[in-house]
Amino acid sequence: MSLPRIAITVGDPAGIGPEVALKAARDPRVLESCAPILYGPTSSGDLARFPPGHATAASGRAAYEAITRAVADALAGGVDAIATAPVNKAALALAGLPWRGHTDLLAHLTAAPGVAMMFHSPQLRVILATIHVPLADVARLVTTELLTSIIDLAVAELPRFGYARPRLALAALNPHAGEHGLMGVEDERTLRPAVEAARARGVDVTGPIPADTLFVRAVRGEFDAVIACYHDQGLIPIKLVAFGSAVNVTLGLPIIRTSVDHGTAYDIAGKGLADPSSMIEAVHLAAGLARRRASSLAPERSGPV
Repeated sequence: MSLPRIAITVGDPAGIGPEVALKAARDPRVLESCAPILYGPTSSGDLARFPPGHATAASGRAAYEAITRAVADALAGGVDAIATAPVNKAALALAGLPWRGHTDLLAHLTAAPGVAMMFHSPQLRVILATIHVPLADVARLVTTELLTSIIDLAVAELPRFGYARPRLALAALNPHAGEHGLMGVEDERTLRPAVEAARARGVDVTGPIPADTLFVRAVRGEFDAVIACYHDQGLIPIKLVAFGSAVNVTLGLPIIRTSVDHGTAYDIAGKGLADPSSMIEAVHLAAGLARRRASSLAPERSGPV
């Protein structure tokens, strides 16, 4: 089988994206697993247009254009998967673009009806029910309907990663899962009905479980993936146990897309200090998912990716 072709978008050219993308594209492990193709400005001449460490309309537009070209090629079959370096939300806004990040932009470009962000590592996998929203809005946004769709999406997508019948857990929204309403009613009124309905459909899902103990149980192997209600609830534990090796994966797309577990790191942009580990892991995982899809291996016959 020929090596899968993986598009690597360089993200915001004013951040560390071009550096980690170039380092990953030259990494021996990456070259052994795939044929990397860079999208976006990478030469010193091209990058001179973007002052390091500064969000500008030009850097936001360049990041957007690299993504749109890579997605178009993926949809047309020109590449087998996409691995993206980080973008900057302020730069996208300065460019007049309405998307807050990759996830909603990719959903728009591929006309995907429902997507979710999952962070994947050997120790822990976390799926976010909400992403870049204010904490004050989370309780209103986390509805039974939303959680039902996230649970169903996890069941549909996790077999691609080797979990034929995934063991899921839903993190509670409130401390102690609300303590029978003393610390909030959402866990009983909103979260638990989604879990019970899914279990009635035969889904192996447990919850809501207090988040302060759930992630320990997941890391110890009790669950294959955790569904977190909000951004920091899920990202703090995954970055604590796997920073630099975790990979952001968009579930629900018609294409394979992975990404790094960090941001544009404007403070070290242009200094040659960026660690490419997460970018390498993102490309390597994308290549593995592409090979799995190409070979049409049944998930039960192969272990977790």
